Amino acid sequence: MDVARVMESLAEQGVTVLFKVDAERMREATKPWTFVASGAPLRDDLLVRTDAVSPEACLEVCLPRLRDLGLQIPD
Repeated sequence: MDVARVMESLAEQGVTVLFKVDAERMREATKPWTFVASGAPLRDDLLVRTDAVSPEACLEVCLPRLRDLGLQIPD
């Protein structure tokens, strides 16, 4: 999966995406990566968010949710 291509596709549709990695959670061997998507295409100020072990794992959780909300996301 091309993470940059997915992020560009979401941005083109008006979605703001934040990826974050937390150093403390990385040291603790927990889920250090956070993905948050928000913006105009997501109704009622909805946030799509997850914490996971990698950026790809974040996308595996969040992309199906975003597709269910009607966003077009490349495979």
